[in-house]
Amino acid sequence: MKTLLLLALLATSFFASAQKTISGTVTNDKGEFIEGANIYIDGTYDGATSGADGTFSFETTATGAQVLVITFLSSEDMRQDIVVEDFKPKAFKLRESVNTLDGVVISAGTFSAGDNSKVNALKPLDIVTTAGSAGDIVAALQTLPGTQTVGESGRLFVRGGEADETQTFVDGIRVAQPYNATANNIPTRGRFSPFLFKGMTFSTGGYSAEFGEALSSVLLLNTIEEPAEESTEIAVMTVGLGLGNTQKWDKSSLSFNAAYTDLKPYQWLVPQEVSWNKPYQSLAGESVYRYKFNSGVLKVYAAFDHANFDLNQKDINQPEPIRVDMTNDNLYVNSSYKGMFGTQWTIQTGVAYGYSHNKIGLDANTVTNGEHSSHLKLKLTKGFSSRVKLSFGGDYFITDFDERYKEPTGFAYHSGYYNNIAAVYTEGDIIFSNNFALKAGFRSSYSQIIGKATAEPRIALAYKAGKKGQFSLAYGDFYQTPKQDYLKYFKQFDFEKTSHYIFNYMYNSNGKTFRAEAYYKDYNSLVKYNTTLPEYNSVYNNSGKGYAQGIDLFWRDSKTLKNVDYWISYSYIDSKRDYKNYESKVTPSYIAPHNFSIVTKYWINDLRSQLGVTYSYNSGRPYDNPNETAFMASHTKSYNNLSLSWAYLLSQQKILYFSVSNVTGADNVFGYNYANNPGADGQFARQAVTQPASRFFFVGFFWTISSNKNKNQLENL
Repeated sequence: MKTLLLLALLATSFFASAQKTISGTVTNDKGEFIEGANIYIDGTYDGATSGADGTFSFETTATGAQVLVITFLSSEDMRQDIVVEDFKPKAFKLRESVNTLDGVVISAGTFSAGDNSKVNALKPLDIVTTAGSAGDIVAALQTLPGTQTVGESGRLFVRGGEADETQTFVDGIRVAQPYNATANNIPTRGRFSPFLFKGMTFSTGGYSAEFGEALSSVLLLNTIEEPAEESTEIAVMTVGLGLGNTQKWDKSSLSFNAAYTDLKPYQWLVPQEVSWNKPYQSLAGESVYRYKFNSGVLKVYAAFDHANFDLNQKDINQPEPIRVDMTNDNLYVNSSYKGMFGTQWTIQTGVAYGYSHNKIGLDANTVTNGEHSSHLKLKLTKGFSSRVKLSFGGDYFITDFDERYKEPTGFAYHSGYYNNIAAVYTEGDIIFSNNFALKAGFRSSYSQIIGKATAEPRIALAYKAGKKGQFSLAYGDFYQTPKQDYLKYFKQFDFEKTSHYIFNYMYNSNGKTFRAEAYYKDYNSLVKYNTTLPEYNSVYNNSGKGYAQGIDLFWRDSKTLKNVDYWISYSYIDSKRDYKNYESKVTPSYIAPHNFSIVTKYWINDLRSQLGVTYSYNSGRPYDNPNETAFMASHTKSYNNLSLSWAYLLSQQKILYFSVSNVTGADNVFGYNYANNPGADGQFARQAVTQPASRFFFVGFFWTISSNKNKNQLENL
């Protein structure tokens, strides 16, 4: 018995001597004690919880090299290599987690919708339920600060830049032809319906090094990754018919929509200011196929459009109107893959092909042109921690454009160009804390037709000044190859260039968002020529310069008034350019110094309806009056547009929708065309550039068929 007792005492003494005490203190990065942190040896049950004073202590039988793990809910996990026998009490400092919902985000120059950002100024529903937008994504974006309403164009003009200075991307792949076919001074629409997209990021400047070939802005559209259910959508409208369908399988899904548009019945009911021989008619469709792998998603997006119209356009310099007859065929296909591999590696890659063909009749003359465009993309991202991420990749763009002009006299002219652009970039995201973040990158492009490379640094900082507000700063250099109108005639260009400087403040709390942004853009190497329009015999150079500076304000409130959601936008811009055939540095004709919009949406429960009201105002735009001495010294009257929309739920899946733009019938004038020579009185006669019609009316019936009988098309109206 004594022998057994002695052996037990010896064993107890042995195990006691083999245990080692691990102790210390846990604080946050401000030096404050953390109570409730979990501390343990990885792979064992040995551990403890820190007390109110941050201290902890436990014993372990583990020996040698081990990993001490410390975790706390709102902090980053810490893994500390230790040697148990050599361990001495020490203090551990945990860093605040940067994955919390109230962390800082870089917001300078960017509006996001959908799941592209933790802080959204818009939601996907907003893009298409704005009164007056008629389901056009571009028209809805024109209610945001930083944009110009250029009514005779319908395209995106951003912060002093022309429409071609904005690039559009679908799932990260460029779209070379983002707008429908149109004629001079007839507004167009974006090619994309809202049906297939989950959200967008609209950058008004200072955008990421991942993108290039855009002096002013990028618009990123992301298709839906996983539809909620199978459904069919039917639309009967005053302007045509629509049909959509979504099918789902185990790992894949397919969505498509098709639209037939014919404005002839509508224009028979509503007189137009345009002399149509054959109103606009088109057949268009889009589709997205998705396949989910274990570690990624493959998407194939395709869109086609066939359109034609025939009209007579007045020309102040011609005794009779010019007949314009156009047929356009457009195809765009892209395939993209995004997935994970290895340890915190992400790959995003894709390829796109676009084809656009126009056959244009100008009285007896004909113009035929075609563009083949391709984009290859590869992007790799490595996450080193929740605070550090590095991205790098490249792009390859191919453009082949050909145009032929013929007259009955036998005169013919052939123009066009072929251009390859190769680009590489790298960009790092560093989140120092929940209150401070940095994004820095560099991009370089080489254009075959120019024969030079660019060096484009980009940097953005964000600092969270309080629980609800934050400041952002951004700087970047941006280059762009001169546009098609010039390259088809002349090849010895340099890149056009601009530098962006942006200061942003954003406040976001409980359904209320406020953004204020000041910016300055410095333009260099803009294209100039010596004729009225760019022609084959014009003299071209890159000596143009300019600037744009201003302030953008945005306020949104969806909480103060019950069932009411509204936003208010205001922009002031001061911009001057000496480019094209300008005599001196002046404000371009598409810029209005003051731009204001208010968008309101009111849900009326008793009437099962949503009422939308949009009012837009732009101050007068400059134009050149040859009857005056000063160049570009005259201004149009201000632009005013009040639009209304009404969506009524006949049943949960049947909607009757009505909208009217420019309710008051404001006679908006966008500029004037003048005669080349003065009349007998010594004055140059002029012709106003006006709206195609004083108002636009739209009535539609939308029916959704789905298994849960709750889904409807309200978000697409």
